[in-house]
Amino acid sequence: MRKRSRKPEAEDINQIAHRMAQHIIGATEPDLSDEDTRKKLAQALGRLGGLKGGPARAAKMSSAERSKSASEAAKARWNKQQS
Repeated sequence: MRKRSRKPEAEDINQIAHRMAQHIIGATEPDLSDEDTRKKLAQALGRLGGLKGGPARAAKMSSAERSKSASEAAKARWNKQQS
């Protein structure tokens, strides 16, 4: 199958301004070719989501839902320890 050719999209004025500001202050992108760097960045992003997710989920739950969730978690922990 033949590849479709398409013109590259022009940069938005905001993208150009951001690129110029980054160039002026000397900010550099992390080197993603290194596997350790990629892993560390992924871990940091995952941790940020985890730190926000638990309290946000608990805030949305009613008291009964929190109690049910906690009892299910306790049962899972006890079952894991017995195996």
